[in-house]
Amino acid sequence: MKKQRFYYIISLQYLGFRFSGWQKQPQQKTIEGMLSKTLKFILSGTKFKILGAGRTDSKVSALDAAFELFLDDKPIADLTVFLELFNRNLPSDIRAIGIRSVDESYNIIKDPKSKEYIYLFSFGEKNHPFCAPFIANILEDLDLESMKTAAKLFVGSHNFNAFTVKEQKNANRVRTIEICEIRTNNTLKANFFPQKSYALHVKGKGFMRYQIRMMMGALIQLGKGELTINDIETSLTAENKLQLSYVAPGSGLLLNKLELG
Repeated sequence: MKKQRFYYIISLQYLGFRFSGWQKQPQQKTIEGMLSKTLKFILSGTKFKILGAGRTDSKVSALDAAFELFLDDKPIADLTVFLELFNRNLPSDIRAIGIRSVDESYNIIKDPKSKEYIYLFSFGEKNHPFCAPFIANILEDLDLESMKTAAKLFVGSHNFNAFTVKEQKNANRVRTIEICEIRTNNTLKANFFPQKSYALHVKGKGFMRYQIRMMMGALIQLGKGELTINDIETSLTAENKLQLSYVAPGSGLLLNKLELG
């Protein structure tokens, strides 16, 4: 007899600074691993599996992430009670913020409509040490206006071959960016933050590994005078020969909004 399966979407937030990314890895503390460990405890004896809406890198945080929970045999009796129990047993740097049931046709990998990432950074002087989990700190002065101009070049459909790791074979390297702009940071605030900090906002349906961090890296190199705006423009073409190697630190990146179907 075929076992009955039940499906749920759980929304969550997490501070990624002490985790080696989302995906479960041997001998590493990861978001997926911590979620699985907690679910195994509160769902004692119940068979389940989880699938994330995407994978974040080491030290990357999320204000709006999600995963799908596949549960065998019996449904969750009370979603509110389950969410409270889940949060009571999760560590303080992970918080579940919502749960809803879906049917078996739902695909959390293919159904998301868009993702918005934000990369927080400051420059020109050393930050307070408590900023380290949230803001990338560039000690040199940066040409912010040139960076703002260049960020707009990423908008539209382009070949992002120069902005991902080369071992991703057969990946679709043409991606569409809906929004890419540098704004004053109004997303996170703290009394130990620098007087001025900035946020690169990037929105699209999907991104390749390290893509946004390498986009930010190229903008930082531009701000330092190591690249030109023409270099950025050329890097987005299929014929590009420019080798980009700077991956901006993971701790500045956070998944800000996830639009699910």
